[in-house]
Amino acid sequence: MRESAAHDWVTIGWREWATLPQLGINRVKAKVDTGARTSALHAFDLDYVAAPEGTMVRFKVHPLQRDASLTVEAIAPLLEMRHIRNSGGQSQERPVIKTQISLGEQPWEIELTLTNRDVMGFRMLLGREAVRRRFLVDPGGSYLMSQFSRKANPADEIDEPDLP
Repeated sequence: MRESAAHDWVTIGWREWATLPQLGINRVKAKVDTGARTSALHAFDLDYVAAPEGTMVRFKVHPLQRDASLTVEAIAPLLEMRHIRNSGGQSQERPVIKTQISLGEQPWEIELTLTNRDVMGFRMLLGREAVRRRFLVDPGGSYLMSQFSRKANPADEIDEPDLP
C-alpha cells in the first residue's frame, strides 16, 4: 500500500481475528499492540530441524484462548534468533519466522517471534511493524476486519468457515 492520507487506510480494532494460512491456522485472536515493535505467536514444543534450504523450526500452537483442546502443528523456515524484550522488561532470545497473515481480505507477510504465551490473554500479538503503513488502529474498536463472530467455534479452527 502506498503512503497516503490517513483517510485512505483501512481501520482495524485493538483486537482482530487473524489467519495464518502457511501455518495451518484458520483463525486466532490477535491483540493489536502498537507499543510492541514485533509480533508474537504462542508456540510450544519447538524443535529445530536441519534441511537443505536451511534451519526449520517445528512447533505447536493452541490457537484458542484459554483452550488447549485444539493443537495445530506447524513448520517454517527459521529467519533468525532475536533478542526481544518481553512484557516484563526482560530480554529473551526467540526464533523469528516470516509468514503470511490475513485480517479479513488483507493478506501480507510479517515477521513473527515464537514464544510461550500461555499466561497472556491473547495467543497472538500483532506489533507495530506488522501494521505500519497498512492500517489505522481504532483503540475502541474490535473485530472490524473480521468475517468471524466474536466467539470461536473449534470446528472453524480446522476447516474453512462457511462464508455467506
